[in-house]
Amino acid sequence: MVLREDHKIIVQGAVTIENVVTMTRRGVALFDEQHVVIDLNKVTEVDSTIISMLLEWLRAARKKGCQLQFINLPANLESLIQLYGIAELIPVMPGHETQQRNA
Repeated sequence: MVLREDHKIIVQGAVTIENVVTMTRRGVALFDEQHVVIDLNKVTEVDSTIISMLLEWLRAARKKGCQLQFINLPANLESLIQLYGIAELIPVMPGHETQQRNA
């Protein structure tokens, strides 16, 4: 699920090959011409398709004149970003690099 609260877009649940196309479209539809924070705190599961979603969101936001920043990246997403060598492409709000999960 992707929903908007003021200048924040909240991504909830799994982002996997089964739903990434729908989630990508929903996210793009929520962009405007302002600064938007994408909160990934409620993401429960990811696979490598989330990388394509984030990159598509960045492209779409740029076209709309919208600036995106990401917060609360799950550790497994942070690992994928490092694995693909795209950390410099994913703007993370300072102080919000990786969400902390309680074990």
